[in-house]
Amino acid sequence: MRAGEPTATPEPDADLELAGAYRACRRIAAVNGRTYFLATRLLAAERRPAVHALYAFARMADDIVDDAERGTDLHVADELDLVEKQLRIVLEHRPYDGGAQGDSWTEADNACARLRSQVLHALADTIHRYDIAPHHFLTFLDSMRMDVPGTTHFRDRYATMADLRDYMRGSAAAIGLQLLPVLGTVVPVAEAEPAAAALGEAFQLTNFLRDIAEDLDRGRIYLPADELAAFGVDADLLAHCHRTGRTDPRVRRALAHVIAINRDIYRIANPGIDLLEPRVRPAIRTASALYAGILDRIEQSGYAVFAQRAVVPRHRRLRVASVEFVTAALRRA
Repeated sequence: MRAGEPTATPEPDADLELAGAYRACRRIAAVNGRTYFLATRLLAAERRPAVHALYAFARMADDIVDDAERGTDLHVADELDLVEKQLRIVLEHRPYDGGAQGDSWTEADNACARLRSQVLHALADTIHRYDIAPHHFLTFLDSMRMDVPGTTHFRDRYATMADLRDYMRGSAAAIGLQLLPVLGTVVPVAEAEPAAAALGEAFQLTNFLRDIAEDLDRGRIYLPADELAAFGVDADLLAHCHRTGRTDPRVRRALAHVIAINRDIYRIANPGIDLLEPRVRPAIRTASALYAGILDRIEQSGYAVFAQRAVVPRHRRLRVASVEFVTAALRRA
């Protein structure tokens, strides 16, 4: 069997309950991740439901952390623990048995509980169908806990790049590793994993550089303190830049340094795109080019990350995408 080829299990439509679960995941992806949802059109139709299931699970956990109306931080931590327990249950029952859930959801809203059950139903089938390593999902949940105050995992600062990578291992790399068997590879999946993990880290570090001001508003700094300190930058200086909207020269130099680190990660990751199935390479190359373009915009703005959010202009987004898709079409011709 080729890497990324699904196992010979029934199609989702063969099981009405499972089909309904996948449809629920598709709706979550369509409403909450429009760009992500559109990107799935580049996949073969039979692979799209799996991507929707992976997205829906990640979104479910992310919403637990981000929804301030859910109550205390302890309650959020308890919900993540419950999701992990439910996940372990579905991983122990393959194929998934909807009646095997041993605990009721903590929400009073039965519709929400039903939706979570559907997400886990589809996720269990996806994990089984594509032989995805379960620990990628547990690593992801651990990174979610790192964003929840009051948990033993919580961090709002990262002393070193190794510490930050520990967070990104779950928040970014694990997502890429979950997706890899679904996207498909032309080599054994294990050979493509290092590059896929690196690309996830590259994307996330770019987000952290772009979103410094937003993260400061949340009391977080997702940049390595030791790398910043080498240029005389600390949390107080970043807060001052945020208040004034001006980037101190020391901060500019530090950001230039972290951007260089970020570009090195892209250089490690990008050759791995050729290890993917040809059909999906254009989309991943496009995403990599566009995210790297954010770094260019930060530099072109004079590192004005406290005054504006760096975005790649629409005309460049269209041009990069067009070049990739035309190139892919010519290769297939």
